[in-house]
Amino acid sequence: MTKIKTVFTCQKCGYQSPKWMGKCPNCNSWNSMVEEIKSPQHETFRHPEFSSTPKSINNIKSGEYERLDTGIMELNRVVGGGIVRGSITLISGAPGIGKSTLLLQTASNIAKKYGRVLYVSGEESEEQIKMRADRLKALSDDLFIVSENNLDRIEKHIEKNKPTFVVIDSIQTLFKEGISSAPGSVSQVREVSNDIMRMGKERNISFFIVAHVTKQGELAGPRVLEHIVDTVLSFEGERTGEFRVLRTVKNRFGTTSEIGVFEMIEDGLREIRNPSGVFLEERTSQKEGSVVIGIMEGRRPILVEIQALVSQTRAVIPRRTVVGIDTSRLNLILAVLEKKLKIPFYNCDVYVNVVGGLKLDGTFGDLGLAIALISSARAKEIVLDNFLAVGEIGLTGEVRPVSYCGRIVNEAEKMGFKNIILPYRNKEKINTNKINTIGISSLKEVLNKVF
Repeated sequence: MTKIKTVFTCQKCGYQSPKWMGKCPNCNSWNSMVEEIKSPQHETFRHPEFSSTPKSINNIKSGEYERLDTGIMELNRVVGGGIVRGSITLISGAPGIGKSTLLLQTASNIAKKYGRVLYVSGEESEEQIKMRADRLKALSDDLFIVSENNLDRIEKHIEKNKPTFVVIDSIQTLFKEGISSAPGSVSQVREVSNDIMRMGKERNISFFIVAHVTKQGELAGPRVLEHIVDTVLSFEGERTGEFRVLRTVKNRFGTTSEIGVFEMIEDGLREIRNPSGVFLEERTSQKEGSVVIGIMEGRRPILVEIQALVSQTRAVIPRRTVVGIDTSRLNLILAVLEKKLKIPFYNCDVYVNVVGGLKLDGTFGDLGLAIALISSARAKEIVLDNFLAVGEIGLTGEVRPVSYCGRIVNEAEKMGFKNIILPYRNKEKINTNKINTIGISSLKEVLNKVF
């Protein structure tokens, strides 16, 4: 009788060890090692078009990928113009954020335009999905629903129905026979994802896979899942809020900095074609500690309001609470303001919020955040009327230029702003008579031109 070989696998990072350990040496997580039966090595997948003979890059033909129109402009923007045939897209987000709603609407649109679509659910029954489809009016004769967890049976359904597009909701609920570990474990997710990749490439089927997230908001499961797929999307927002942001984390067929904005309504997700107008619609007048900033998300300029509240405290360690920006970026700007402008924050609690639930990446909002902090700390309203700010702050207190500033200025003109504060080097390259551009080169100039 053949001896069964086991291995201990970390459920956080996939690290394997022949013996149990309380702490994973790879990701330093405790009590994450689970004993699993060691599965036999599978043959490496080889695409039929691939050849093992090396070729000169100049002799390899390249062409445009055929894409599927999802019928949702914001989703098309995020994935690079449509879903590439034969590609695998992974979407993650917090529970209740609207992942299944978005995919059901997408599946219905593709079924109406391209033919058969298979929606595989490992979490809900066919009746539950039908109830949601009735509410969303996402109905089509070519949209097929199946509730199944066994990947081998799912592959038989795909062979029989020959769909153009397949939705898997979610990959943590699927299992493959012959692997002893539970669904959602590292071994199961690794094998299931490899088989899905094989099916997609062999049959030229586009897959959309839903994945769970951890409490920290990170993608659950092994990192190999992100490496295998072609595109990784993150669905962000507050469940109690109206707005949702779909962000690209990885994209082999397009840029990784695009976002799509949606509004959750009773009939499902509605596209927001003008995010700047939506994020600023509740802003009526200028207030203390409130500044409008301009940022770039991919090729799209967006204007959003940032608010800061600075209040004195007697606590030994003051609070730093932020929503929508990086805490380390806030600490950097506070240190520069204390050093260069002599504004004390060491005895103050600081709260910062980006209105609308948008998470800011990059340094576009540094100058606007600094102005909001100064306004709240000194309890002064900003004298400059109807303005926005854009610019990066350096450690020496200088205001550095940002890229694509011209597009932000055009967006500000479209939204009716009268003044814009921007780095002096950006001002030199912008010619406009519709908006007053105020160029600055250091934080000290802010005090004279803004307050």
